[in-house]
Amino acid sequence: MPLTAILLLAAGTYAFRLAGPLLGDRLTVSERLRHLLAVAAAVLLVALVATGALTQGHGFAGWARPAGVLVAGILALRRAPFPLVVVAAAATTAVLRLCGVS
Repeated sequence: MPLTAILLLAAGTYAFRLAGPLLGDRLTVSERLRHLLAVAAAVLLVALVATGALTQGHGFAGWARPAGVLVAGILALRRAPFPLVVVAAAATTAVLRLCGVS
């Protein structure tokens, strides 16, 4: 990536982050819009997780990886400690791959 593009992205990122504190008291956002933005962020995060869990390159990643992500999701919902979530997900994926599940 050219240095100019990197500098432009960095400047845009800092300008976007600076806009919040500078414009926070000038703009009023309705509760409905706040709710929609929160839902949109959650949908975007779920789509990112699904894409990462289900695909590898241009194809399906196999069943072991989604099973590991599912175990991690269940443990995270049960508020398990983060290291336990990561180890359990990795172990689930590894055991399934060891058993021949791709």
